[in-house]
Amino acid sequence: MKKSVAIAILALSVATLSACATVKGLGRDIESVGQAGEEAIN
Repeated sequence: MKKSVAIAILALSVATLSACATVKGLGRDIESVGQAGEEAIN
């Protein structure tokens, strides 16, 4: 279970980070990955 959650978070972070173009966008992307990780854990 934990392995699949980690893989999902990794996939989300790669997709999110590859899509951002600015430093401001990067901050928002990192925040959204963190929120997705929290939701996946809970």
